[in-house]
Amino acid sequence: MHATSSRVRFDHEFTLRPMHGNAGFERALLRHFEEQGWEGAPLLHCRDHENRLVHSVLRGTAVHDDRYLEDEYLQGAAALVREFHDLTAGTRLAGQWEVVCHNQLAPRHTISQKGVPYAFVDWEAAAPGVRLHDVADLCWRYVDLGPNAEDPFRRVRLICDAYGLAEREPLIGTIMARQDRYRRIVESGAHRGDPRMVAQYRSGETQRMGRRLMWMREHQRDLAAELAS
Repeated sequence: MHATSSRVRFDHEFTLRPMHGNAGFERALLRHFEEQGWEGAPLLHCRDHENRLVHSVLRGTAVHDDRYLEDEYLQGAAALVREFHDLTAGTRLAGQWEVVCHNQLAPRHTISQKGVPYAFVDWEAAAPGVRLHDVADLCWRYVDLGPNAEDPFRRVRLICDAYGLAEREPLIGTIMARQDRYRRIVESGAHRGDPRMVAQYRSGETQRMGRRLMWMREHQRDLAAELAS
């Protein structure tokens, strides 16, 4: 098992997570996954005496550094996203939107065994949305799109193929929008005094995101050509 946040505590067979404003939706979503027999998310059992959310433990490993992720890992993560998107499409949870999005997809929120992802954790930001939002996050966070990316164009196409993304033309713009969204979240959170965002801001995260966006603008034609081939 692997803790994905300093705010998470383990207690025998459970993880204890802080209460949050989206807990009601998260509870309904995880219950829906359980009813559908999908094992790609933890079970949400109850609240404890300190008002913490009690989740089941998922055995495996999360990636907390910028290591190169193998093709099998990328394909597995993309296939998992497609699974939960399809499970939420057309449901009351998605409402008028396409699907329910995780909205915080990242290797640190992905649990794998023997190098193959099988589950996602940290569903507290889940909300109705469009498929492209999560696919864009997969592309820039798992391929590390930016100045240090290795073999980025082929690997983005690999994710799109594994997900089964048919309409790819809007993807590049969505990736840049999601990168900028994250930059603004860190910036505004730091200004509000959120300890996690302050730490990210002080570490230079907003500057790194600025460099990623600049790289994307410079290489968007090359990426578009790969996706269209």
